[in-house]
Amino acid sequence: MQTQMTAKRALDLALGSVLLVLAAPLLAAGAVALAARRPPDGVLTRSVRIGLAGRPFVLRTLRTRRLRLDLLSRLPHVVRGDLSLVGPEPLPADDERTGTDDGTAGSAGDGAGAQHWRQELRPGLTGLAQIRSRSGMPWDEPALLDQHYAEHHWLGLDLAIMAAAVHIPLRAAVRGLTHRSKAHLSDTDHRLRGYSAAE
Repeated sequence: MQTQMTAKRALDLALGSVLLVLAAPLLAAGAVALAARRPPDGVLTRSVRIGLAGRPFVLRTLRTRRLRLDLLSRLPHVVRGDLSLVGPEPLPADDERTGTDDGTAGSAGDGAGAQHWRQELRPGLTGLAQIRSRSGMPWDEPALLDQHYAEHHWLGLDLAIMAAAVHIPLRAAVRGLTHRSKAHLSDTDHRLRGYSAAE
């Protein structure tokens, strides 16, 4: 188990550092664009979350969801070791699901102190619950997915989740562009030479 956690941390540090370097220009541009609007609360949101071994940390996130900049802005936390690239959702300090009250064992949905498994690994930038989320999902299912990941995680699963985390928004973007193109064509194709409404 210790060897697996060491390998997971090594992957976080190596891949997280590369991603942070690649994302830095985009994050800088996003921060400048936000600062130009002079938001009253600043360009970053700050919230206390619970990390490895129940230790609290301040999670700083860029105040925009465009181009997934909110998630990319959390990459410094991955490099520092507050977050992992893949893991359970980073819960607020006052959430009863953190299991920080008494640390007793239990299953998802048992309330405060039940989910000690959350303290055994770092919360993640993305995770099994995020890529499997669907509208109408029962309220406790994300917690069950997080627990399943905590109990069965390995590097192969991490890589599969990261691939899905990239593929899903890209597929949605392609579908959106395709839909717009078709809608635009349907509005203008009657002007095209040789167009017939019967076709």
